[in-house]
Amino acid sequence: MVSLSAGSAAAGGLYFAERGVRPLARGGAFVAGANDLGAIYYNPAGIYDAKSQFLFDAAFLNFDTEYTRRQLLRQVDPNTGEVVGTFEQTFDTVEGASQPIPIPTLAASYQVADEWVVALGAYAPYASITDFPENLTTGEPSPSRYSLITLEGSALVIAGAYVAYAPNDQWRFGLGLQALAGNFVATQIFGACVPDRFLCAPEQPEWDALAQLSVGPIFAPSGNLGVTYIPHEQWRIGAAFQAPFAVRAPAKLSVRLPSTPTFERSSVDGDEGDVNFELPWAARLGVQFSPLPELQIEVAGAVEGWAMHDSIVMTPDGIGIRDIPGFPNPYRIPVQNIPRNFQNTYSVRLGGEYTYQLDDEMGLAFRGGASWESSAIPPEYLSVLTIDTDKITLGAGLGLAYGAWRFDAVYAHVFGFDVDLAPDEARIPLLQPLAANQPDPYYINGGSYSARANVVGIGLTVNYESVLVPDEEPEAEPPPEKDEDEDA
Repeated sequence: MVSLSAGSAAAGGLYFAERGVRPLARGGAFVAGANDLGAIYYNPAGIYDAKSQFLFDAAFLNFDTEYTRRQLLRQVDPNTGEVVGTFEQTFDTVEGASQPIPIPTLAASYQVADEWVVALGAYAPYASITDFPENLTTGEPSPSRYSLITLEGSALVIAGAYVAYAPNDQWRFGLGLQALAGNFVATQIFGACVPDRFLCAPEQPEWDALAQLSVGPIFAPSGNLGVTYIPHEQWRIGAAFQAPFAVRAPAKLSVRLPSTPTFERSSVDGDEGDVNFELPWAARLGVQFSPLPELQIEVAGAVEGWAMHDSIVMTPDGIGIRDIPGFPNPYRIPVQNIPRNFQNTYSVRLGGEYTYQLDDEMGLAFRGGASWESSAIPPEYLSVLTIDTDKITLGAGLGLAYGAWRFDAVYAHVFGFDVDLAPDEARIPLLQPLAANQPDPYYINGGSYSARANVVGIGLTVNYESVLVPDEEPEAEPPPEKDEDEDA
């Protein structure tokens, strides 16, 4: 018996906010203006302007969501399995929240020659590790259980090696080789009721089975590239492309069989399988204008190819259930194909920063920005497993530079647009790995969705000099003075 989920990708879709302390403070407008190691995500060409640098930042994503499920319940003839009537039921509202886990960025670069800078970096996606209750305070099962209970145990990171090249003062080029690595863990409920085989109904709690799917170790290679053109000291134009990730990973499944007497003698054979799905490409473009040396303003946009994320496929490796009345013994679980049918996303960002020089050693930077992004998930495929709606993000931050050190801080709020999905338009079916001859799938994701998030983060950047590329040529030592006595 199998349940399956996925929870990581690019800025839209499965991430709920742009990433990086300084870039997020600019509303994500950090493509042309990328000039520190935040460029490993936004535009690797900007690594050249970082020179020799160390960057570490961390942010807390406080994600909150509310879900009021509405469901079309069917009355089924137990003898024929035919639907004889339907009615709509509204369930209690449930709330989901993320765990308070810092999401880091860690990177270091080194200028190996006048034209070349190399870097290593790793970052985690700004995705929510969301928890929903398994049961309500009344003791009733949670209405969200068929989509998600918790993502606790998931940990994903993107690590890479990067190189940037500047043949002259006008052009920068960057290239990165990356890999998505880690584990993904999802816990949810599937339904074991098969009305044409058993005397039951899909919403009966005694026919619920708790399943935890652990996918990993995940290792999905990818890469990114970017270019920055500086036609004038006041203008910068940047473009970048992130290649997709193809996830092919082993999986393990743990199942607690339903409490109904029908399964009291049943057991599960095996727990291994394979999971595969695709995470999208992304293209970014930005233009930055500096009317004053201390002021930068950028307009940027992005397109993310979420349409390639059309399904998640779980292939069991001999997983079966023994001693189910009316089924072969053992009953082998077939391939599970979960429809996703995502769509491409589009976003625009506007942001910038102003630096006020306090003295020769210290400067204070004020940052602000806003962005709008469309949802990667059509309403009919929205669920609490992956909540992504159209959203607006407002960000603000400060940077304090002292000599080679810079301290950064950000606060951003993500306003998700509410979605109301009529039950008859829902298209995510209840996972029922037991074969059934039902007239229609039992769709479980109808209802009202709302989501929002607060992001708070701090960061540290340290610039250091490359021993291979000194800032200035050392002055030649004067020749030793001749001794007058020796001349004589």
